[in-house]
Amino acid sequence: MNGPGIQLTLAPKLHVFAAPSRRAARVPTATDGASSLGHVVESAGVPLTEVGRLLVDGHEVPVSYVPQAGELVEVFGVDRPQRVPQRNGDDGATPLRFLLDVHLGTLARRLRLLGVDAAYENEDIGDPALATRSAAEHRILLSRDRGLLRRREIFAGAYVYSDNPDEQLRDVLSRFAPPLAPWTRCTACNGPLREADKDSVGDRLQHGTQRSYDVFAQCADCGRVYWRGAHHARLERIVSEALAEFGGGDAAA
Repeated sequence: MNGPGIQLTLAPKLHVFAAPSRRAARVPTATDGASSLGHVVESAGVPLTEVGRLLVDGHEVPVSYVPQAGELVEVFGVDRPQRVPQRNGDDGATPLRFLLDVHLGTLARRLRLLGVDAAYENEDIGDPALATRSAAEHRILLSRDRGLLRRREIFAGAYVYSDNPDEQLRDVLSRFAPPLAPWTRCTACNGPLREADKDSVGDRLQHGTQRSYDVFAQCADCGRVYWRGAHHARLERIVSEALAEFGGGDAAA
């Protein structure tokens, strides 16, 4: 770009996406005089999924605005909790739904543990297929791949800033504030869990499990059976910490 020059300021939260030379205040930035501000921001390395308000000389503008020479552009991160575009015909009461890329399997299982609808594929189905599924199922696409989040067809998206599962979970819960309903989803397939008596699931249990446990739940989709096993204390900690910080749901398993 070698057209009109503007002054670009990125919020500190967005510096992770930009080259060091673009992290200062009022960075001189050339434009072509025709491209939208959204294009200019993406050219600076920032996915639009991470952009909140855009101010030009102190006035808020849409991403479609075409910047003019000498203007001061300020780019802010998304507000939290973030408002997500509603689906056609949605009255706003439908819970948020997510889609996670292949690198976020642990986060997917933890979201499901908390009762959040989190679709996930164990195999890499490719960026085009993920973007298409996000659009078709109206799911918020979670990824650490900036290129994937720049695909125009996605319904909505969010960059996952950390590679630590605990921090990833806190980030998503604080950003979107989804309603929590722990112990209601299958962590393996995302299906709904139902209470099950021992006789109905006995053929799926080892003898030691049958003898030691009496309370069971079963996935209505894949048939997987759950009980308070050896990992329950660790899972209970994840649930309790999430409920304490973000509220909602019932910690009792």
